[in-house]
Amino acid sequence: MPTYDYRCDANDRVIEVSHRMSETLSTWGELCARAGIEPGDTAPEAPVHRLATGGNLVTSSSLGSGTAPACCPSAGGCCSNGMCGL
Repeated sequence: MPTYDYRCDANDRVIEVSHRMSETLSTWGELCARAGIEPGDTAPEAPVHRLATGGNLVTSSSLGSGTAPACCPSAGGCCSNGMCGL
């Protein structure tokens, strides 16, 4: 599932959560529930908005070491179809 950053204007916090592309979170309470955190002093009905982010792409060149993750087929890993849950 893709990850998204949401910002709450009421408390100026940015929280990253994963959810389906078809979903949208609209309140601080929904965001906290999805992230598994306590809402604290912020009202659960406080609005949140999704931030425009570029997304994350994992490639062998972005890993720093220049080598593929151990689960990648090209590295002799665990899955032959290229889908290892990354």
